[in-house]
Amino acid sequence: MSIWFAFKVVVALGAALLLVRVGFAFLGSLARPVPEPPPPGELRRVRLTYRCSLCSTEVRMTAANDQVPEPPRHCQEDMDLVTPVDDL
Repeated sequence: MSIWFAFKVVVALGAALLLVRVGFAFLGSLARPVPEPPPPGELRRVRLTYRCSLCSTEVRMTAANDQVPEPPRHCQEDMDLVTPVDDL
């Protein structure tokens, strides 16, 4: 048995072990239940884009206390929600 063959066997076993561990981690992540929503008042992750109807300034909101929060104000007017309804 040559040293080169032993090296290839060790590398193959290491790669197989890595693939098995990654596979089990992936399957384990699918088996976990969906976490409960945060209590009212805590910030939630959102991805909403608003546009000012007067000056066309756009704002992206990434955290809010509600899933669909009140629109921000710009130029003394409420901004318009431009995020597609399917993404909410």
